[in-house]
Amino acid sequence: MKQYKFILSGGGTGGHIYPAIAIANELKSRFPDAEFLFVGAKDKMEMQKVPQAGYKIIGLWIAGLQRRLTFDNTLFPIKLISSLLKSRTIIRNFKPDVVVGTGGFASGPLLQIAAIAGIPTVIQEQNSYPGITNKLLSKNADKICVAYENLERFFPKNKMILTGNPVRQDLIDIDSKREEALQYFNLDPNKQILLVLGGSLGARRVNQLIAKEILTFAAHNIQVIWQCGKLYFDEYKRVEENENIQIHSFIDRMDLVYAAADIVISRAGASSVSELCIVGKPVIFIPSPNVAEDHQTKNAQAIVDKKGALLLKESELDSQFSVVFESLVKDPEKQKQLSKNIKQLALPEATKQIVDEIVKLIR
Repeated sequence: MKQYKFILSGGGTGGHIYPAIAIANELKSRFPDAEFLFVGAKDKMEMQKVPQAGYKIIGLWIAGLQRRLTFDNTLFPIKLISSLLKSRTIIRNFKPDVVVGTGGFASGPLLQIAAIAGIPTVIQEQNSYPGITNKLLSKNADKICVAYENLERFFPKNKMILTGNPVRQDLIDIDSKREEALQYFNLDPNKQILLVLGGSLGARRVNQLIAKEILTFAAHNIQVIWQCGKLYFDEYKRVEENENIQIHSFIDRMDLVYAAADIVISRAGASSVSELCIVGKPVIFIPSPNVAEDHQTKNAQAIVDKKGALLLKESELDSQFSVVFESLVKDPEKQKQLSKNIKQLALPEATKQIVDEIVKLIR
């Protein structure tokens, strides 16, 4: 049997890294003898997260253009040429059968060189509004796996396959983990549990909101598990003096924390949205307005349009949060309906379907 070689590229945020790792894990389960190589951006989180998952990674000297004039922007052409040349060396030496890109600037040079070399390429687009890298790469890609419908205005229709986003497989059956979750996080089963997710690095505005609303949560006798992000942990850890508040910089057991939660407040990164569809809990999305093309708002709106979640913009938090949150907490029927509707949007077989498409290119 042929020993296949796969390169996966993507990074900058967990939303690009974890799908790539999930795809690699599924490929590895089907082809145990296969060889894998990841390509990311130097100094970004993939340089730690990928080796932790057991894969080798090479870093490119690449970064995205800033929206304002900066010194880094003047270096962009040099970084791009450097990354293209290094990508050519990587492709020539590794000789992959397929190259998979999951977004982020690091995937751009690599997939471009792979396509020029005639190597099959697959793009996995997580968002309802694609990033510039994937839009540029789509012209030469062999297949484009998407998580949302109606992306024909961005990508060639004949190349697109609706698969959904890869998610952690341990989220598929969280209902059976409720008791274990309550013990793991030392929670009272007689009190409602609010989970707050600000993304892997944290979210300043969400953290400010939660700190401000602690008395509101206490008044409703709500327990809070607050993932504030590593950048903000030292600033907010003092709040744990309140017995109903737990603060984490990062949560390793996402399956258990989702199993414990009754209500979720979350950013609307693509991976988070896909996970929350599978988990099926009532959600208030607070999208980050600071991402390219405002794609988090578009991700959340796609769920809200199907009556699967609530949406609050950052600009509305001071005036609207208490009203929206309290109306949800006090309405079990509303919680149940939101849970039912968001769960209907789940695509739990995404990773397998993406790998099915990859396999078609090498057989």
